[in-house]
Amino acid sequence: MNTASSLLIEKREAIEILTLNRPEALNRLDPPTVAELTAYFEGLHQRLDVRVVILRANGRAFCAGAELASDAFATAGAGRPQRQTAMQRLYSGLVRQMRSCPQPIIALIHGAACGGGLSLALASDVRYAAPDARMNAAYIRVGLGGCDMGAGYLLPRLVGMSVASELLLSGRFIHAERARAVGLVSDVVPADKLLDTALELAADMLRAAPMGLRLTKETLNAEVDAPGLDAALLLEDRQQIILAETADHKEAVSAFFEKRAPAYSDR
Repeated sequence: MNTASSLLIEKREAIEILTLNRPEALNRLDPPTVAELTAYFEGLHQRLDVRVVILRANGRAFCAGAELASDAFATAGAGRPQRQTAMQRLYSGLVRQMRSCPQPIIALIHGAACGGGLSLALASDVRYAAPDARMNAAYIRVGLGGCDMGAGYLLPRLVGMSVASELLLSGRFIHAERARAVGLVSDVVPADKLLDTALELAADMLRAAPMGLRLTKETLNAEVDAPGLDAALLLEDRQQIILAETADHKEAVSAFFEKRAPAYSDR
């Protein structure tokens, strides 16, 4: 296990478990933590050894949002707009790196996921919640807009405009069972089963060819914004034509007929 100042990283073969580790601060996002997370997800673009990431947190909360007492909010004086712009883009850049990294991200949410914590969950590909999980767009509760760190883009695509508007305009909490009912999380499982549930899903993902898994996340991201069916089909055609030429496709077909597990080479 590798320890960073605010993160724990555990490698289990092709799966990496990334743990927010500021329990005394309810895993709030201060600038150093955001910088570490951004560097981690940016680095994943070049890491073929990691195929799935599980994101979780130590302590009572998944992430209680931004650290309001930190320099995430620039002090008054000359150059404040420039400093605040740089800080805002540091935080929003984390979401960009999470969405663009080729590895699927499975988020395990327990306790509070507020503001930036909600955005971490939204930027993940799959979300599982413990029964005590509760999420809200806390940004609007501190005099800011309810749309921050990708929430205004990602949340409506998950739950629709009515529920997204309710949550983003009010800062109301959504709890685990309703989150499952509206499609915000895939399932609600006991807290002590969260990691096992994620590892089971990760194992299923690892049955896919490595490049097939990466391109499926990429294609899903692109198809969310496709202008129509024809554009979506073109994206899917491109993916399948590329993958049909890989050695792993041939290996998967052979393994299917021979009734054995495929041995992928990522070629």
